[in-house]
Amino acid sequence: MSFVNLVSGGLDSTLVGVMAKEDHIDHFPLFIDYGQRAANKEWATCQAVHKQLGLPEPTKMDLSGFGRVIVSGLTNAEKDVKNEAFTPGRNLMFLLMGSAYAYQLGASSIAIGLLAEQFSLFPDQRPPFLAQAEVAIEAAMGRRIKVLTPLIEFGKADVVRLANEKSVSGTYSCHTGDSQPCGRCIACLEFQFNEGE
Repeated sequence: MSFVNLVSGGLDSTLVGVMAKEDHIDHFPLFIDYGQRAANKEWATCQAVHKQLGLPEPTKMDLSGFGRVIVSGLTNAEKDVKNEAFTPGRNLMFLLMGSAYAYQLGASSIAIGLLAEQFSLFPDQRPPFLAQAEVAIEAAMGRRIKVLTPLIEFGKADVVRLANEKSVSGTYSCHTGDSQPCGRCIACLEFQFNEGE
């Protein structure tokens, strides 16, 4: 088994890579620049963290024109980074591009770092979407490429705990791309959890 890991320089996708390395599973990190505000910061972090953790060097795919046309809080600083965060088609594009890369490499699967459903704000983060995307990808590619969600049973507190156990550090998870996390975007707010949750 081998898989393409959709990476962002964030904690979730980095943890998936670390888990794969520990299990001696071949994985191919793919970073997609879809025109997100944080693209430069994410890509720099992604490269640095993969090097630091001894993970495979990530490949970058430039689809930045998407974010210039599909405007949201993640792609345009004039939109609200939290309340206008939904970027239609983003996760489907990720899965399709990851699958095309997997097809080219002969990998059997792609991994996306989605968390447990109660943390899913948007329709393209939920299991029904993932199942239907897998069917569509098989129809498009002529062979099955499985969509893996290794963290789907996890909440953010679980991810942070596991990442700390595995000494994962130096990741970046803010949608603004600023050097200091904004503290109010969805990615930042995910980290504001109570231990009892």
